[in-house]
Amino acid sequence: MHTIAAISTPQAPGGIGIVRISGDDAHTVAGRVFSSVSGKKLNDIPGYTSLFGTVHDAEGTFDQCVAANYRAPKSYTGEDVVELSCHGGLYVLRRLLNACLNSGAVLAKPGEFTRRAFLNGKMDLTQAESVMEMISAQGKEAVRAARAGQEGRLHGRIVSISKQLTNVASHLAAWADFPEEDVPEVDADELDGQLTDVSGKLKKLLDGFDTGCVLREGVDTVIAGRPNVGKSTLMNLLAGCEKSIVTAYEGTTRDVVEDTILLGGIPLRLADTAGLRNTDDPVEQIGVLRSRSRVKQAQLILAVFDSSEPLTQEDHDFIEMIGDTPAIAVINKKDLADKIDKSYIKSNFKQIVYISALHGEGLQKLKTAVQSVLHLQKIDPAAGVLFTQRQQASANRAYVAVGEALKALRSGITLDAVTVCVEDAVSALLELTGEHVSETVIDQVFDTFCVGK
Repeated sequence: MHTIAAISTPQAPGGIGIVRISGDDAHTVAGRVFSSVSGKKLNDIPGYTSLFGTVHDAEGTFDQCVAANYRAPKSYTGEDVVELSCHGGLYVLRRLLNACLNSGAVLAKPGEFTRRAFLNGKMDLTQAESVMEMISAQGKEAVRAARAGQEGRLHGRIVSISKQLTNVASHLAAWADFPEEDVPEVDADELDGQLTDVSGKLKKLLDGFDTGCVLREGVDTVIAGRPNVGKSTLMNLLAGCEKSIVTAYEGTTRDVVEDTILLGGIPLRLADTAGLRNTDDPVEQIGVLRSRSRVKQAQLILAVFDSSEPLTQEDHDFIEMIGDTPAIAVINKKDLADKIDKSYIKSNFKQIVYISALHGEGLQKLKTAVQSVLHLQKIDPAAGVLFTQRQQASANRAYVAVGEALKALRSGITLDAVTVCVEDAVSALLELTGEHVSETVIDQVFDTFCVGK
């Protein structure tokens, strides 16, 4: 394979920038653009050591540099690798990259370093996918999930299930192919129990997929309610800055104000909306229409009510509008006299939080409520969760195949049919980990990566 090179740090000015080189000729390419102040050559030093020096091209020396040396197979890619760290200016990095390309390297494709790590057995496909999950993680829980993927937790869960199915398939095959041998007879009840156990584990794995999506992508969250209940004050409290204008006048917020925040380690894509009410103001009417549209599209609604006032018809209409969308009743202004109909709120919301957005009270309870309504409390991201559509599709194929095996067994169809279904499930799981996977699937996985990783 070609020796590849790419900038492996963000394409923006920074204190340090890195050009990574990987392949059989990594040291040769690096040696053509780097000179150490000690006179030592990269080819002459052991792995996991570095040299300080300068980098140069045909025009001359242009920056100081630290060259980190890694030798196969103990490197990220499993190949010889050199990382050239210089000052992080865009001009310097691009000039250094061009010097490497002119010295025999080929520009790396998106995800090619990690692809080579996968092909060289440094990681399985789920671990490779977790690399991009780590890069794109927006919060603490997403980092935990990505880290678990890198450490092989998801791989371990899948391999454990795969081994169970492989043992079942092996027993079925041996019983069918070598009846004259001393092979234990297949017990239908025992086989049913084994397949039921596997089905439950796959179902649990699939149930965690939505959690993986939430941790990775965040949740479209709308702050809504009638005017002057404290929506904008809550938005500013959650955002930690003055995102929305707050006044005592109704209709101040006329458009959707947006921000992404972390609440309890969960990314919420917040939208503060115009107060829901009937109005003759044509501009405010547009804002109200947009608010209603966002409420209908939301994945989570923070429904804000004023505890110091009785519920109005506008409040009742808003509650009806929410329907089955996951929602939390946020009862604001708890520091004032309580006049709200609590029983009506309780009959319409499973999660209710009392806060004072003005004084910053009740935020921790709101965090707990968000975790509960999104069903995140029972999921441990560190245990390994599915977090890509590819992974979900493979796990679902395995789940369906095991279900078909159980159906065949319970309907009295020959064990050959059960065996075929079990083997299909094993095949789907092997594709999930990348042990049996097509080149097309590999291409699809790594095309989503950034260049340099």
